[in-house]
Amino acid sequence: MKSSHLQETDRAYKAYLYIFYVCAFLMLSIMAYSTWAMLQEWSEKGTYVMGEVLVTTHVPFPHFAKLITWLFFACIIGWYCVSRIGWKKAVRLHSWRMSLLQLMLLGFAIICLYEVLYNFMVLNALIAAGTINGQVPDIDRLTIAYPDTSRPWNLIFATKIFLVGFLISAHSFYLSTRPRKSLDELSTE
Repeated sequence: MKSSHLQETDRAYKAYLYIFYVCAFLMLSIMAYSTWAMLQEWSEKGTYVMGEVLVTTHVPFPHFAKLITWLFFACIIGWYCVSRIGWKKAVRLHSWRMSLLQLMLLGFAIICLYEVLYNFMVLNALIAAGTINGQVPDIDRLTIAYPDTSRPWNLIFATKIFLVGFLISAHSFYLSTRPRKSLDELSTE
């Protein structure tokens, strides 16, 4: 039976590696643009809304996909590629290091899940409150002044970015709890 672990000589390994490079380029490009836009807004207004530029910018043309959607996609696909090509690093972790990593991953997953649920509930409450008042709000512009009142977060951005964090940390935790073979066992197959 063939192992599902990719080796550097496999063609699929190179495909995952190139896809990861594309995702990394997308993530870095989006981060650079959003940092530039945030600094522009800060210099003009003296304040900024975290993630708003990612929610209001459509790429490649209007009403197609927002930058936050591209970032979400690139993070998830990039993480999957990393988990497929970087398995040898995890195999080398043993006993207390793996246990500590699992505790950290479980903690990250719980915190991110809490943030997703919190932001989603606040988003729904603001939409419901606006609708009751007779004005359906522009959900792309809804913000929450938390954790710092002078730097509010866009709720769509916060929900999606914490969802990415939850999915990646939960998947990492799942992978870390699966039975693993040693490098010696894998090299003899």
